[in-house]
Amino acid sequence: MKHRGTFGNSISRIMLTLLMTLPAAATAASAWSYHQDRDRLTNRPYSYARSPLPSSAQYEHIRLEVACKESRLQFVIDASSLIASQGRAFDVEYQIDKNPPIKISMKTFPDSKRRGYTEEHAREVVDGILAGQSIFIRVNTMIRQVLTAAIDLEGADQPIRQVFADCGMAVSDKADDGAAYSWAEFERDFNRLSPERQREVLGKIKSLMREMR
Repeated sequence: MKHRGTFGNSISRIMLTLLMTLPAAATAASAWSYHQDRDRLTNRPYSYARSPLPSSAQYEHIRLEVACKESRLQFVIDASSLIASQGRAFDVEYQIDKNPPIKISMKTFPDSKRRGYTEEHAREVVDGILAGQSIFIRVNTMIRQVLTAAIDLEGADQPIRQVFADCGMAVSDKADDGAAYSWAEFERDFNRLSPERQREVLGKIKSLMREMR
């Protein structure tokens, strides 16, 4: 009987430990995070910031990554569905907050049909992510299926800054410099103002635009 009691207590402690770790794991899965890994093709180390999965079940399982590989910045889409054959180009549309959608071309990795990247457009996409609150993605696949995802950008700043530091890059002035106020930031802040303050701001902008003609 004593042996059974000891065994039961051990099981209880194990179950309690597992239960205590579940909330932390769930939180990590729902937040942007920083990682270090080795490239499967080159075996060279690299780092990346990874997004959480879309919170709504209506979207595909798509993660976004901002990676530094061999001192080059990459914007990566990691999907659970087929995108295109290895090394093939595909079209992507992304919309940050309520800004107009932007269309770019990306390419699948040589060893994957479900992961794609761009280096050419990486900086512009990442600058938008740092200035925004949410991003909506449309991926046009080779079988004419459109994969969609809406991803929260809250908490993306710090992991992405770590990747930038690994690449020896500075965060864009658009994200840090008040003089380079982005449209997304203006729209967000403007919508927080009272109607009276909005009219005042628009009046000042109108006067400024007239002076610049």
